[in-house]
Amino acid sequence: MFLVGSLVVLCGLLAQSSAQLAGLPLPLGQGLSLPLDQSLPLPLDQGLPLPVTPGLLSNPTDHLAGSFTDALSGGLLSGGLLGILENIPLLDILKSGGGNTNGLVGGLLGKLTSSIPLLNNILDIKITDPQLLELGLVQSPDGHRLYVTIPLGLTLKVNTPLVGSLLKLAVKMNITAEVLAVKDNQGRIHLVLGDCTHSPGSLQITLLNGATPLQSVFDSLTDILTKVLPDLVQGKVCPLVNGILSHLDVTLVHDIAELLIHGLQFVIKV
Repeated sequence: MFLVGSLVVLCGLLAQSSAQLAGLPLPLGQGLSLPLDQSLPLPLDQGLPLPVTPGLLSNPTDHLAGSFTDALSGGLLSGGLLGILENIPLLDILKSGGGNTNGLVGGLLGKLTSSIPLLNNILDIKITDPQLLELGLVQSPDGHRLYVTIPLGLTLKVNTPLVGSLLKLAVKMNITAEVLAVKDNQGRIHLVLGDCTHSPGSLQITLLNGATPLQSVFDSLTDILTKVLPDLVQGKVCPLVNGILSHLDVTLVHDIAELLIHGLQFVIKV
């Protein structure tokens, strides 16, 4: 009787323990998940994606356009572009006929000063506050050329000994430089300057000191400067660009030139 009673009590304890354990999660090895309010780090072999550094998602060629324009911009500034522009002897060039304009400007200036005697006493036409604005970059449709837009801003001050500052003009214009990739006889690749000229229609001349009774003076000067200034600025900027291309970082030149030679698209616009 004692053994039978003991067995009954033991079976009752086992049943109670089973009922209590029914609501508990089993260890992970048993195939049951943890409750939602608990979590454990999963091992790396569970197939989950690892965090990706944002920089790794970008195309390796995306930085080339920015690096190239930064190098050109830095080269122009370190090469003294702003000082060169500021020291263009504009009045002397105008009085001498504008150099390559075959006397056209000289004739215009002569007519201008004869019709407005005050201009016979012009003391100076000075370029001040030259600025190099943000460069633009476009790749040709065939992928073999780059077109660099070099936007410039400057101020023209027209002074006379009688009235001091006569006119103050704001000037904006673009120079466009074509860049090509070539291989020499030894198979070395280079970036070279192709066409380099002022962008047609990009010249803007604005009167800074408001309305003036000398509107005819402003109109005539604008006409003269439109014919002369772009060529003068172009003659200063393009040789600098050519020199910069020959001294760019070798790795940058190689990367860009390889893409251009094979006509691969790596930049639409910057």
